Amino acid sequence: MAIAIIGCGQLLRKDDGLGPELIQRLASLHPSLPVKLIDYGTSGFSLLDDLEEYDSLIVVDGLKSGSIPGTIFMVGGEQLEKLLETDPYVDLHSFGWDDALKWAKWLYKERFPKNIKIYLVEVKEVGYGIGLSEPVKEAIERLVEMFKKEFSSEKTEVS
Repeated sequence: MAIAIIGCGQLLRKDDGLGPELIQRLASLHPSLPVKLIDYGTSGFSLLDDLEEYDSLIVVDGLKSGSIPGTIFMVGGEQLEKLLETDPYVDLHSFGWDDALKWAKWLYKERFPKNIKIYLVEVKEVGYGIGLSEPVKEAIERLVEMFKKEFSSEKTEVS
């Protein structure tokens, strides 16, 4: 089973860089996870290139909902199905991972990944700058530990 963990976000926007930071942490701390680690950044279309290669996807991104910073939300099942069934209209200037998943579901049909989990971390600061707030750093550590427990030790590919 091919599995990918995809980290989304912009390193130059403080807490929004949590996805790429998570991928870096997973690659450096536990290079033997049996998954491909992808630093997706903010490049929406690039995710479409190889989605059909995976049976399972884990997407991690930031969220600003007004909840306590560092809170981790998991979107899956019925919530994810609703997200993927919404109107596929896309503003090409803001094509994100959610748009990529909608288009991939339409494009790849039966080759679309069967198991998808989305983890959203409540951010504290997303202004211009480098570095994560303490609550987001702690959330990344919790995710690292969770993924280390979830996956056995086989080779990991980082891109």
